Amino acid sequence: MNSIHDLGGMDGFGPVVREKNEPLFHQTWERRVFGMLLATMGQGLYNIDELRHSIERMSPAHYLGSPYYEHWLAGLERVLVEKGRAAAAEIEAKVREFASAAPPAVPERSDPALAQRLAQAIHTGAPTSRGKGRARFASGARVRVLRMNPHGHTRCPRYVRGATGTIEHVHERFVFPDAHAHGRGESPKVLYTVGFEATDLWGPDAEGRGKVYVDLWESYLEPAARAPKRAARSRSETRRRKAVTRRPRRKR
Repeated sequence: MNSIHDLGGMDGFGPVVREKNEPLFHQTWERRVFGMLLATMGQGLYNIDELRHSIERMSPAHYLGSPYYEHWLAGLERVLVEKGRAAAAEIEAKVREFASAAPPAVPERSDPALAQRLAQAIHTGAPTSRGKGRARFASGARVRVLRMNPHGHTRCPRYVRGATGTIEHVHERFVFPDAHAHGRGESPKVLYTVGFEATDLWGPDAEGRGKVYVDLWESYLEPAARAPKRAARSRSETRRRKAVTRRPRRKR
């Protein structure tokens, strides 16, 4: 969907400031949000694409004015409500309770087996590759990214839509986020690394002369050059053309 989260290619936000010796978490609540997300997604309550789509639906002002882990928290609250695992009123009540003058102790749960599974998942990850598939495009092929304005989740950045690039690498089939985020199954599709010249994306004033590489699913792409389709002739036009062709010449 076209929301504020898709910042690629946009300007006007100032320089990217890197914090020297940045800690993993700036505040205790960020560490807890990290653990909450792992614990809930690790139990299969939702998938990563559903979470991303829930974050994308934050209001622009909230998204731009909040830190990274607040995005996670907002997305987590929304997806748990949509999945029926929590109620919005229940969450609001807990927020008021912990913001009171005498907040209760943070509840704890001991589940060593779950903790072990989550620790293992952090090390192994959750691969979304689903094996080889028949690729429509080969390495070196010129392709064009479709122009589209999806209302749902997509991993196709706005700044490459309509742009022409070159297939740099053909990957295996991967879970298709556009379907996975909306309960339509994994629908795995072939994934490609596509290279774009910076000037093809941002014009002759683009900073530098390098290339931008983007991983894109097959359904986002079409051949860069297609033979123009000839307009179909109507039957009456075909009959007229034949009549003109077969009309005998007059004798002089």
